[in-house]
Amino acid sequence: MRIVAGKYRHRLISYPENNPDIRPTKDMVREGVFSALGDISNKKVLDLFSGSGSMGIEALSRGASLCYFVDKNELSIKVTKKNCLTLGIDTARVMHMDYEDALSSFINRKEIFDIIILDPPYASGYYNKIIRMIYDNGLISDNGVIVVESEGNISYEDFDFIKSKRYHYGKTYVDLLRRNTL
Repeated sequence: MRIVAGKYRHRLISYPENNPDIRPTKDMVREGVFSALGDISNKKVLDLFSGSGSMGIEALSRGASLCYFVDKNELSIKVTKKNCLTLGIDTARVMHMDYEDALSSFINRKEIFDIIILDPPYASGYYNKIIRMIYDNGLISDNGVIVVESEGNISYEDFDFIKSKRYHYGKTYVDLLRRNTL
């Protein structure tokens, strides 16, 4: 898998092949998401359920100032650390923990992110719980964006976010959620 654009453009990153627990985000999807996000220079990113780290590394390649990678899968963490080391990335914070523990840690430290990438296992049912934690605890900046990768069956009606963009790639949907400022 290659990084699409930015500082690490065309550099290869590793990902666990034939592992049903890790679903790397395809190049085409990453390209669409980051084109929609525009300039992300100096943005603080959270890559939740980071897998191989491809989304967070793409963000860092395109100018994000810092990215937290969170995953409870030990293999995912090893691969993400290896990818960051191979690319010489020193603005990555890799956390081997469950999403609830990570979010609680960020809440306690009053961390605020400009971009949160949310890509849990599709059938997990975690989406609304995680978005609620993000929203209720102010983990996203006023102009922040939550990038949600799913099978497209998520309702955002209970949140003060608007779906500003939706992309469809086969069975994968990517929604960009922004705060409703009206």
